[in-house]
Amino acid sequence: MASSFSSSMRGGRGRKFKSEINVVPYIDVMLVLLIIFMVMPSSNNPSVVNLPNAEKTARPPDDYIQIVLKPSGALSIGVNGKEQQAPETAPNRDALMRKLRVLHEEHPEFPVMIAGDKESKYDDVIQLISEAKKLGITRVGLATK
Repeated sequence: MASSFSSSMRGGRGRKFKSEINVVPYIDVMLVLLIIFMVMPSSNNPSVVNLPNAEKTARPPDDYIQIVLKPSGALSIGVNGKEQQAPETAPNRDALMRKLRVLHEEHPEFPVMIAGDKESKYDDVIQLISEAKKLGITRVGLATK
């Protein structure tokens, strides 16, 4: 009996310490976070953008060149104010830009106001602003109702 006791003291079968981390609680937390992040985006609809409504300015310009953009893509241009001209319908964007160039040469001090319906494409309005700036028009604004 003494020999079995002495062999366990010298390095026979003894207890070994386990140095492992219990990962089960971490897996549970990660699964809960995964579910939260999967459910949250479905509650928001990113395809709908609600743009704010603008207030009217204190005093609109007296005379200005107005470009009207319809949701169907129809374009019209005219002068509003004291020197009012009837709006002309433009068949395409190039014809509108030619007419804008003529009106700007006749009235270089007039600002350009772009009136787009709320159903109009945002890209079309931005393209009109960009093309007006390329013509050298420095005062371009958006008309509000």
